[in-house]
Amino acid sequence: MDRGQIHYELFVRRNPGSGWVLDLATEDRIRAVETAEALLEAGHVAAVRVCKEVLDPDTREFRSVTILNKGAPERGKQKKAVENREPLCVSPQDLYTVHARERIGRLLDNWLLRQRATPFELLHRADLVEKLDASGVELQHAVQKVAVPEAQARGVGVHEIIRTFQTLIERTISRLIKDHRRGAFPDFARENFAAGVERLWNEPERGYLLGAGVAAYLAGSTRWDDKISRLLDLAEKAPMESGGRIAALAAIEQPLAEIVGGKAGLGDLLGADLDLGDTLAAITRLAGARAVEALIQMEPSVAKVMPQLPPAAARLATWLDGGQFDSVRAALAQRVLRELVGPRRLKPGDPDAEITCLRALAMALTAADGRILQLEDVHNAFSTRSATLVASDFVEALLGKDRSARDEVETLARLAENVTGAANKRQAARWLGANISALKFEKEMRYGPDTPPAKLAALATLQRGIDRLGLPDEDRDLLKGRLGEIGGHVEADSRLVTLLTRAEAPIVHKLNLLLRLAIGEAAPLGPAADRARIEALKLTRAPELREEIARSPQVADKVRDLLRTAGLAA
Repeated sequence: MDRGQIHYELFVRRNPGSGWVLDLATEDRIRAVETAEALLEAGHVAAVRVCKEVLDPDTREFRSVTILNKGAPERGKQKKAVENREPLCVSPQDLYTVHARERIGRLLDNWLLRQRATPFELLHRADLVEKLDASGVELQHAVQKVAVPEAQARGVGVHEIIRTFQTLIERTISRLIKDHRRGAFPDFARENFAAGVERLWNEPERGYLLGAGVAAYLAGSTRWDDKISRLLDLAEKAPMESGGRIAALAAIEQPLAEIVGGKAGLGDLLGADLDLGDTLAAITRLAGARAVEALIQMEPSVAKVMPQLPPAAARLATWLDGGQFDSVRAALAQRVLRELVGPRRLKPGDPDAEITCLRALAMALTAADGRILQLEDVHNAFSTRSATLVASDFVEALLGKDRSARDEVETLARLAENVTGAANKRQAARWLGANISALKFEKEMRYGPDTPPAKLAALATLQRGIDRLGLPDEDRDLLKGRLGEIGGHVEADSRLVTLLTRAEAPIVHKLNLLLRLAIGEAAPLGPAADRARIEALKLTRAPELREEIARSPQVADKVRDLLRTAGLAA
């Protein structure tokens, strides 16, 4: 998947002197080019043009690149300066493109939200445009908001742009109402959807007519999840023949993408009571159904984070998993990416749960590589999110006030393990190093209530865990060395190695305990392990060991294994 959302638009000119009219918008490049070639070869149009439209996720504007331009040349093409001064939308058909609908959605966001409708529905339903036209103020404000930057970009007067847009809006409304009154639109509540698609197949504006029928089918619904269910009902009734099926699903995909791309629509679909972490988990499960379900079966930690999908969402997941509705999956992917790099907490008030949620999301998005986001995008997004996890406010909230020094170190180690990016790893190492080097931690480990063997075992576990954190080599070695120093103090305070050496116990048992200390299993590598190694070597030369081996030959194999584990035997 490219960084931006991509679709292809086919424009046609019916006659050599006529203007360009949008005939098809699709995510399939091959389909757009083949349709253009077929229309031109059949003589239905004078010229065709296929444009690749790429959405910039930062500016939310589309960049257009022409990939095919065939047929009769345009007349009056030498007047480029005049062409550049025209608004982007000059005919009602221009308002039905993806980028035009996206801008309409931004300009009329609040009004559409109150009507529980999408820009697609507004452009295909006469009752909605009449209501918007009657409101007056909403439409006037929308025109003013788009006219000012348009006028500045084109170097013309604001009033001129406003008049142009008002004329365009009047033409669009008049056209839609006229077509509705003369019964041009299909009624899929009465007519079979597949039959309607076949009936309209040869119509020059079949996309517009099919869209009006789909929008009318949604008109009686006031809940977004119900609208999605109705759209999927139509999808299940789509014709099986390839051309008709593509046209039918394309008409369904447009409002579907707009619904899941909006916060309100997604909230209805997944559940309005979800926090951001649960919402992103549910989106990931929705967009990467098969891969995420397989991961849930293998990883209990992921299963705990992933919420169950409501019926409508589970139904949509099945369609997405079947390779349908790519623009819907792209809208979901952009939502995940936008929220991951944003400032909002996944689990407000619960830093521990945030780390758990973020880890599960990383695993799920990685498992669904390519279905939702590419691995590079996943890594970049989590690196950006990780920077917020190593910030002072998050670390202070994570540690709280009632944790023991050892618990703080273990918590910071978990944090370091779950952040990505070199700079974030280094910052996490600084937090970890500050706590390990603190007098509070040393005093707790040396003078705390636990027994010396328990303290040494805890330090050894922490030291081994440092290797799993992915820290820079110098930070890793520094932390491991500090834990080893504290282990040396604990052993020296208790004289544990000396007591083990002098204990009244079988020599093989004592050797086993010393070697476990020496290899970093029962004590951290450092002074304590070094002292245990020295005493273990002395025991290997003791006459009592040779006598034990002579009495029990099987002891020789056990001793050899112990020495080999400790690196003291060939």
